[in-house]
Amino acid sequence: MNTAFEQLRQILGADNVAIDAATLERYARTTLLEGTRPCAVLYPRSTDEVKAAVHIAREHGIVLYPISRGKNWGYGDACAPTENAAILDLSRMNKIIEVNTELAYAIIEPGVSQQQLYEYLQAHDTGLWLDATGAGLDASLVGNTLDRGFGHTRYGDHFLTACGMEVVLADGRVLNTGFGHYPNAQAGRVYRYGVGPFLDGLFCQSNFGIVTQIGLWLMPKPEAFSFFFIKVDKDENLAPLIDRLRVMRLAGLLESAIHIGNDLRILSGTGRYPWKEANGVTPLPDDVLKSMRKANGIGAWNAGGSITGTKAHVKATITSLRKAVKGLGQLILVNDQKLALGQFVVRCLNRVGLGKAMAGQLEALVPNYGLLKGIPTNEPLTGAQWRLRTFCENISDPRDLGCGLIWASPVLPATGQHATEVMSIVKPIFVQHGFETLVTFTLITERAMIAIINVVFDKANAEESAAAERCYGALMDALIKKGYYPYRTALPGMKKIHKSDDVFWQVASQIKQALDPTDIIARGRYIPPTS
Repeated sequence: MNTAFEQLRQILGADNVAIDAATLERYARTTLLEGTRPCAVLYPRSTDEVKAAVHIAREHGIVLYPISRGKNWGYGDACAPTENAAILDLSRMNKIIEVNTELAYAIIEPGVSQQQLYEYLQAHDTGLWLDATGAGLDASLVGNTLDRGFGHTRYGDHFLTACGMEVVLADGRVLNTGFGHYPNAQAGRVYRYGVGPFLDGLFCQSNFGIVTQIGLWLMPKPEAFSFFFIKVDKDENLAPLIDRLRVMRLAGLLESAIHIGNDLRILSGTGRYPWKEANGVTPLPDDVLKSMRKANGIGAWNAGGSITGTKAHVKATITSLRKAVKGLGQLILVNDQKLALGQFVVRCLNRVGLGKAMAGQLEALVPNYGLLKGIPTNEPLTGAQWRLRTFCENISDPRDLGCGLIWASPVLPATGQHATEVMSIVKPIFVQHGFETLVTFTLITERAMIAIINVVFDKANAEESAAAERCYGALMDALIKKGYYPYRTALPGMKKIHKSDDVFWQVASQIKQALDPTDIIARGRYIPPTS
């Protein structure tokens, strides 16, 4: 390895090869139960340097684990699936190569953060919005896309809005997908498929290559925008709410992703477990939950999304939405003017000791309101410290505070019946292991939704950490048994999605063997190790 590291220093520069204990420990941190310790951290600054690193790693048998920025909270953070991998941190490859305002797309490198692209779009007055996730300002757009992450706008399914990749393969060749491999291709960033096999999907949730550039479609700023918030006070109204919203999604009236969080999920987003009110008891007692729900003005279930388009379209869609949710709960509509007025009213009421419920609603609403307009924020990260005994106002990295967080993320058909069944599976497991049932259902397409199920714990508490591990394992086992498989999985869940007699994983392993016979790229990530 010393020979390999010396060769890497010559190619990347001495400052871009780290093997000191402090750096290695920092990259081994995780919100999961335990992380993996790398043998080195490498910081390439170009595709050519990635190619050189791949050649050296292959020559010396070193496993490379590429990360875009290492903000994969709840799924593995910056940790490799195996010990002693060399982390290939692509965060210094952070060029915004092109933004085309006429056709609304960007070409970026993996190190470009949500905040960086947002600031660029604003500074250059492009009139374009990106689709942001709740992973924070510093999170990578490329990394999230390659794990099939999702956001909030009508471009919420990120892989569906990616167009053209540059990929370094294990033998050092550079693959350009779509039309990108043809010289002077005019439609390379506007037509995803090119001609011939569509290879882009091979490099999502896999370890077949290292993506060094990607095209992303952006959303033109609409003429009109309205945020909608639906507060449902009865658990039994969740199913009809989902069914009615699905009908509107299928009709093309509602286009944004729609997030439907239960009361515990919304309250946990503030990051403040009421230790005093609960007398130190966990999980949260029902009477305290009901009191907090009332005080913060939230429902048993709370849906949020946006309506965009022309003024006439937004107005007509609001009329349809009112009819659709009538009798299920309270519909709140917010635009920029109403939001500013609400914030002003809360400030006034706070001066006389009133307005707590309205302030609670605004606290839950404002970050999602911005996200639906492509404005990234660190606010959603606050929820990772829900079970900590101390609270930090500003959080950008949950690992700094010792937050424990694991996500189970099953996909289910977008029907109320399936949502009800998933809740009947997961709620008893949370109760059994002493945690709050934190769940959000996201209508990500017209026909499917994803349940984001949070196991949140305090890593400083050994007993709670052990219970969290058991809880996550039980959740995954029970959901898979009923046919609810994850759209994405944390490192501990990867073994649970494999079956040796499954032709799908056999073919995936054969592709891996063909492209990376020595298994040096991200060994063990989604594709089972070859040895």
